[in-house]
Amino acid sequence: MTSSSDAGVGPRFAGKVALVTGAARGQGRAEAVRFAAEGADVVAVDLCGPVTSTSYPPATRAELDAVAAEIEARGRRVVAAAVDVRDEEALRAAVAAGVERLGRLDIVVANAGIVSAGRTWETTADQWRETIDVNLTGAFHTAKATVPILLEQGTGGVLIFIGSVAGTHGLPGLAAYSASKHGVVGLAKVLANELAAHRIRVNAVLPSGVDTEMRVAELGALLDAEPHYRDYFTTPWPETISEADDIAAAVLWLAGDEARHITGIQLPVDRGRTAK
Repeated sequence: MTSSSDAGVGPRFAGKVALVTGAARGQGRAEAVRFAAEGADVVAVDLCGPVTSTSYPPATRAELDAVAAEIEARGRRVVAAAVDVRDEEALRAAVAAGVERLGRLDIVVANAGIVSAGRTWETTADQWRETIDVNLTGAFHTAKATVPILLEQGTGGVLIFIGSVAGTHGLPGLAAYSASKHGVVGLAKVLANELAAHRIRVNAVLPSGVDTEMRVAELGALLDAEPHYRDYFTTPWPETISEADDIAAAVLWLAGDEARHITGIQLPVDRGRTAK
């Protein structure tokens, strides 16, 4: 039975516009589609092409187009752009085009990321540079492209950075990835302090072990090569891996009014990993 207090209540993001980077598959896809299902229009951004230092196949334009089709099938508008978050000017132009088309911007999810695994002293310069550039500098570029729009609108907003438990723990075999995600956590904390007076909330979500091509390819190979690392990646929870929708659920909660007084936190979605 619907109570009188529920009458007229629509989707929780009706009238909102959400930007998601790395939206073509995995966590980004789950976040973009879930926002649309809850009433938001979406700007969906992804490189849709390879980087040189990873072993798994890249997302494709066809996958990004499929995400756009899913969003439209839910009755929402979408602007999809194949853009590299390392390219500040191209990203800024894509964000501006999305805002011009959809009318505003309310929620930003800096999700784009890569991982390459290996022992620190065997990490190549390309692996280090690309991981830092995509994961950390890409998050910085995302903030630079979106914060001025939120400030100009003057109606508050939400930034959510997808970090990792590797951003608070020293997970062996993930030096570049861990360094980049520690940086993302620091960036989110600084922005939370800078933007609080403008009612712009900034938080980080810290997954651990999500069932994506990125995780399966790189972490699986690492643990096969270095089985004594396994204890660092185990959790007390019965399931050994999370789904992309589990991360999306946390992102949507942080973006919603239920979390309206929550800013500056790092929310682990890690099946108890941080309790170890």
